[in-house]
Amino acid sequence: MDSTITIRIDKELEQLLEEASIRSGQSKSELVRQALKRQLSIDSFQQLRKELLPYGEAQGWLTDEDVFREVT
Repeated sequence: MDSTITIRIDKELEQLLEEASIRSGQSKSELVRQALKRQLSIDSFQQLRKELLPYGEAQGWLTDEDVFREVT
């Protein structure tokens, strides 16, 4: 079931959203849904990374490059 939320945005953000909607041909609602989903995914990734960081450090992985080297 879909739900509706109401948010308040300032005039500048409203204008940017309107311009993006016109450029992309997508509704403002769709752009907001995409942006919210993207931000929540980033937040989830950052939280997971924070939780797993001690395990990586215990393996000697101190940078993202260390991890990348291991998995490639």
